Amino acid sequence: MVSYAVIVENDESHWRDETGKNYHFPNRYRKFLLPGTIVVYYKGKLRDNSFAAGRLSPEPHYFGIATIGAHLLDVASAKADWYAKVENYQLFAAAVPNKKPDGSYYESIPSSRLKNYWRDGVRSIDKTTYEKIVVSAKFHLPLALILPTMNDAGQGLTSSIEGAKKLVYTTIYERDPELRNEAVRIHGTTCIACNFNFEEVYGDYGKGYIHIHHRSPISEAGGSISVNPAKDLVPLCANCHSIVHRRKNSVLSIEQLISMVQKPN
Repeated sequence: MVSYAVIVENDESHWRDETGKNYHFPNRYRKFLLPGTIVVYYKGKLRDNSFAAGRLSPEPHYFGIATIGAHLLDVASAKADWYAKVENYQLFAAAVPNKKPDGSYYESIPSSRLKNYWRDGVRSIDKTTYEKIVVSAKFHLPLALILPTMNDAGQGLTSSIEGAKKLVYTTIYERDPELRNEAVRIHGTTCIACNFNFEEVYGDYGKGYIHIHHRSPISEAGGSISVNPAKDLVPLCANCHSIVHRRKNSVLSIEQLISMVQKPN
């Protein structure tokens, strides 16, 4: 069964968090962030104007969705804190305020938590709450790819994120961050297929963000392999990268992807 949660990202933090890549949390929240949990990113009210450029709104708001991946123990923490890898990150095109247009909150606040509910860094939510937030969000890709199936009458959601199965993490393929950095230096951060650039759309908030794709999937290599970032790695936006890997037993080649994206009208 898929679970859902809200994760809070503070403007200022001493943790090594990277939005859409990893998330630090105390051990008490681990039960809410098991691998496969679908999460909504949240920011509270802006307190320091120096962070304004990196936010979608100065008011409390939701700003993206993702999936929790594998957990790593924070060995430097005396309290057994954890880092979670974050997968499938999608940034909203505009902030979703934490209140709906009618003034009520998206999240259900227990009467016993009215005064301190918003202090929790991780908050468990149900599927309905998640869907309401996502339906209110704007994306730079069709909503059908985020919440793909409506019923025949066009009312009511019958699923959440496309492919939102219970994820079972059995094998983790190690990737060298230096290879990614070198690939970015060589190829830049513009998608090789559709020419999308996160910085051009999102400004400083999207600067430096891009997926790096292995032309030959390392999961098929059968072990450690030598990777040439100039020849073996290419930059793809999140949408194109998802399409390349959309089918479980078949990975599109970059040439196939480009022919789909850049085909004449």
